[in-house]
Amino acid sequence: MIIDTHMHPTNKPDKAWRHAGDPFTGERTLAMMDGPYTINGKPRRIDYGCIMPPPGNTVWQDGMRTGREGIRDYMSYITELVSAHPDRFVGNFLYNPRFGPENGAKELEFHVKEYGYKMMKLHANMHAYRPDRALDWLRPVLRVCDELGVVVLIHTGDGPYSIPTQFYPIIREFPNVNFILAHFGVQTGGVYCFEALYMILDSPNVYGESGWLLQSRIVEFAQQMEKHQLVFGTDSPPNEPGMWARELEVLCGPPPQGMHLSEEDLEGYLGNNMARLLGLEPTPPPRDEAEAKLRLTDTYASLDGARTGRAAARA
Repeated sequence: MIIDTHMHPTNKPDKAWRHAGDPFTGERTLAMMDGPYTINGKPRRIDYGCIMPPPGNTVWQDGMRTGREGIRDYMSYITELVSAHPDRFVGNFLYNPRFGPENGAKELEFHVKEYGYKMMKLHANMHAYRPDRALDWLRPVLRVCDELGVVVLIHTGDGPYSIPTQFYPIIREFPNVNFILAHFGVQTGGVYCFEALYMILDSPNVYGESGWLLQSRIVEFAQQMEKHQLVFGTDSPPNEPGMWARELEVLCGPPPQGMHLSEEDLEGYLGNNMARLLGLEPTPPPRDEAEAKLRLTDTYASLDGARTGRAAARA
């Protein structure tokens, strides 16, 4: 299966990036996920999207509520989508410590237990804190992640607060939590991909997300990393998923652009590695075009079938 670890559907304008056009709703996201995208000559879709609000919409602004109510407000559309489409969307809780560290920890626990959220995202730049110094802002929510098995996605690639190694103190303090370095240390503020690589090589609980990483570095780094430590993520929108899938597909070709990667290992990068982190059953790559076409309409078992019942009871 293919799992995109990094998507930002929204029903209101992104207040930080202000992308042109109408809001990129859940419906538009599902249509984009359906593709199809051609990978190794076979039509494929993105089976699951791990979704979170645009980070700019999680920064407090005049008129927003504060505390737990404010958090629940900015997460509400994602919760709506996760409840309506448990077979396609995975909830990712976007943590802003400025709404209160203990409030955030309690809301993460609430979203995990009530709506089946499986992930949490940290965006220290957008929320303006130094992750290597503001450890007391991170510990409460990380304790919840440790207890409930929540995967942590970390925005990296920007100074002053999202340089990968700034997260080393909290990563080392929670060795049983799985951390994914979003963008693999590459973003608008810099290229810290080698920092990210060395953290991954040094720490078995640290993973790299492929999106934004330079294609030639993917080839170089994939030969050094454990195969399970690279996952597929696109940061859509504004990015288009097919271009990032192509950067991984290239690995199946010969050197120097590729590394003769097997289709089974490519399936790990595209989704099975993430499936294991989320508690989903990995699936083999489609054997041929006919099987791939059948999978375009597959409905995989939801991560937590009970949450559909909970959502219906609440409606």
